[in-house]
Amino acid sequence: MELKPLHTKIEKTIQTLHGTIVLESPNGFPRAESNLYCVSNEERLVWKAEKPDPSTLYSRVKLNEDGATISTYTLSSHACEVDLKTGNIVSKTSIQ
Repeated sequence: MELKPLHTKIEKTIQTLHGTIVLESPNGFPRAESNLYCVSNEERLVWKAEKPDPSTLYSRVKLNEDGATISTYTLSSHACEVDLKTGNIVSKTSIQ
């Protein structure tokens, strides 16, 4: 499956049982949207990740060993755990 980015370029993909997690480059990505999302095998958008701050974008993502969450970091210094099924934030911390 060849994924097409929504707005910028795809920086990272992670294949999971729930679909493919996609992180697009934050450079030039619309701030009102989330640049982290999940796409099904049929290339349908499953969810866009909830953001800890409406004006920030995600910069890094990794799959956690529990297989149920991903760890993320934002340009505004947030570290978040995001649910793989829903894209909702499970926990968040501000990094100083």
